[in-house]
Amino acid sequence: MSRPVVLKALWGAAVLALVAGCSSGGGEDRPGTAPPTSASAPASTSASASAPGSAPTSGTASPAGGGRVSVAGTLTEGLKSPWGLAELPGGDLLVSSRDERTITRVDGRSGAKTLLGEVPGVVPGGEGGLMGLAVHDGWVYAYLTAASDNRIVRMRYGGAAGDRLGAPEPVLTGIPKGVVHNGGRIAFGPDGMLYAGTGETGRTGLAQDRASLGGKILRMTPEGRPAPGNPLAGSVVYSYGHRNVQGIAWDADGRLWAAEFGQNTWDELNLIEPGKNYGWPEAEGRTGREGFVDPVAQWPTSEASPSGIAYARGAIWMAGLRGERLWRVPLSGAERSGEPEAFLSGEYGRLRTVLAGGDGRLWLVSSETDTRGTPEPGDDRILRLEVR
Repeated sequence: MSRPVVLKALWGAAVLALVAGCSSGGGEDRPGTAPPTSASAPASTSASASAPGSAPTSGTASPAGGGRVSVAGTLTEGLKSPWGLAELPGGDLLVSSRDERTITRVDGRSGAKTLLGEVPGVVPGGEGGLMGLAVHDGWVYAYLTAASDNRIVRMRYGGAAGDRLGAPEPVLTGIPKGVVHNGGRIAFGPDGMLYAGTGETGRTGLAQDRASLGGKILRMTPEGRPAPGNPLAGSVVYSYGHRNVQGIAWDADGRLWAAEFGQNTWDELNLIEPGKNYGWPEAEGRTGREGFVDPVAQWPTSEASPSGIAYARGAIWMAGLRGERLWRVPLSGAERSGEPEAFLSGEYGRLRTVLAGGDGRLWLVSSETDTRGTPEPGDDRILRLEVR
């Protein structure tokens, strides 16, 4: 399948007319307007992988050296508003539907789908609904929008054929909700703690309010209590000054990385340190201002609108919604070791989630059926990627 790229930017010394991400009252990946801005983001070149099929496709070389990625095939298709993705022991996947409030099990080999059920208490609307998933010790964790708040719940799941999800138990409640900027990504870190990315719901002041759970990265025990060693005693807040975090991942050295939606100028990839302030709403992108942490990489909002991220083969891989491409950011320690590179530009539409599956494999979820895309036959789908 080939799609038109919504917007291609010209990088280098040229002046770039940026299309804004969204205003403080608009949707995260809805086009807006912004004045021309000189390009100071990393250089981008785009390499498009072959369309998926029943057999593996040929590899797509990374531009200017670096990694290689290929689409090995489509695992499954026909998903509706897919958002969260988690891998079960044994290799099968769980995928959430933001708007239909359901969790589906996908066979990791055949792509066969089994509906596990609807999660009670989910109230979809705007950018809210049933979002991130994580699996830990026989529990399925979900980040969801309820009637009064965003929250994290967990459900017992045996993982065998015929098993169904248990009743949801609250883990953490009271995360602010809104029509926009609900965050939603959750993952267990190498320390065994549960992390969550939240948004400021369009109320920008929440990001700097350390007493609020909005506009933060949270760290907690699997039961939802403040994790040992958190920077604020008795609090689950781990970092603050975020606008809308929807991507979290750890590199080979156990460092936490997060992708964040910008407003009118820069989307960000940040290296997260406990207790640090990432600037929003006082700073967007690199400012060099004292007291704020600058991003390791940044993009015009038209080139990214980042959602899920994953670490594989020495790089962070970042799924772009408005950008409709998969970004690779090579790492060396806490720094980039090369320029970010773009793959699959416009091939599969909006990209929501990327998950590392081991052995250089990535799972990539498209997002054309969430009311902001242009669905084609088969959308939405989970693609199997190979990274070398």
